Formats: sequence, C-alpha cells, structure tokens
Amino acid sequence: MSEDQTRHSLARDVELISDPDLLAEREALNGLRQYDAVLEMVEYFQHPERPFRFRPSQLMHLHRIALEGISSYAGNFRPAGIEIGGSRHEPAGAHQVPELVEDLCEYINTNWATRTATHLAAYVLWRLNWIHPFTDGNGRTSRAASYLVLCCKIGAVLPGKKTIPDQIAENKQPYYQALEAADEALRQGHLDLTKTEEMISMMLARQLYAVHTDATGMTRVEPESN
Repeated sequence: MSEDQTRHSLARDVELISDPDLLAEREALNGLRQYDAVLEMVEYFQHPERPFRFRPSQLMHLHRIALEGISSYAGNFRPAGIEIGGSRHEPAGAHQVPELVEDLCEYINTNWATRTATHLAAYVLWRLNWIHPFTDGNGRTSRAASYLVLCCKIGAVLPGKKTIPDQIAENKQPYYQALEAADEALRQGHLDLTKTEEMISMMLARQLYAVHTDATGMTRVEPESN
C-alpha cells in the first residue's frame, strides 16, 4: 500500500446527509458521543461485581452512536459483501459476519487473564477491521472498541488529552501499515500482531507521557516512532 492510499469501505448505503460540511459536523459530534460511551462502559466494568465480558452488543452500540443520523445501517451488520479500498484484504461474506464477531469476542474473553492489554487491544483493532462487519464506520468502531478493551484490561480510564484513537486519527499511515502487516501474516497462515502491538504501546506511552509533562511543567519531547 503506497503512502497516498487509505483503507476505506466501498459499500452502497442510503445517504442521509449529502452536504459534506454537515456530514463532517455530524461525524465529529458522533465521535465525541462514542468516546463518552466508551468511558461509561469502562467505569461500569470497574465495579468488582461486574467483570468485563466482551460482547457483540457492545460493538453494535458503539457503531450505532458513530453512524447515528449518517447511515441507515447504524448499529447493524452489513447486509451484503464489501470491499476495502487501498487494501488487498477481501472481507468475508455478510452471512459469516455474526459468527466471526462472536469468535472475536470469544478470543478476547478466553485470553483475558493470560494476554497483555496491548495484545488484546491490538487483536480487536485488527480483527474487527479484518471482518469489516459494517457498511461504514468500521475504523471508528474498531478504534473505540480497542480502546475500551485496553482500558478495561488495565482497570482504569486512562488519562491524557491525546488518546490512542485521537493519535490514530491524526496520522493513519502507521495504523494502516500495522493492519496490512497483520493481514499479510494471516495470509501466510499465522497470527502476528507485532506491529499493531508496537503501535499501541508507543501511542499509550505518548498519551501517558503527556500527563507527566503537564503535571511537572517539563518541556515535552515526543517519543520517536519507528
């Protein structure tokens, strides 16, 4: 994938907002509401009597918020096949989506106690993009769900003004490259999320480092990315 290419869903959908400025405004508003929903979920699962379980309903809820007023399929799986522009990956047929999403959730729940927070978050980020279960908003929902899993595994709402989803949105090339690397590994018959985990780890360090510099008044020096 060249530097000027981006991964994006190619699917037919009913256009609810045709004006590009209004669309951008609604996407921004929905993005804030989606982030608030993630924080609410993290706080809910901090209670010891409510252990975290990753469920398809959580993904549907986050997607519904992200696409509310934008897509007629908000909160629903795609009804047909889909292509990802700028990627070699061909997502599975629509009839396979529910089972694949269930498998994704099962992987997270089964490995919850034995895998690191960065691995689990990386798996959600990559696998949800790989399944591409929605007509649109797959990236936004995968980033929100990944951050949800990261925070719940760590057991806290993470501080920092520039969260991992914010950093990905600012510069998507490392994100696209990490997804492509994981896709290629799967084509070769094995799971390798090294680049995705490294990206999340670096972005987490930036997010938390910003808190430290704000608290101490030190001059901020951004960690170098590979």
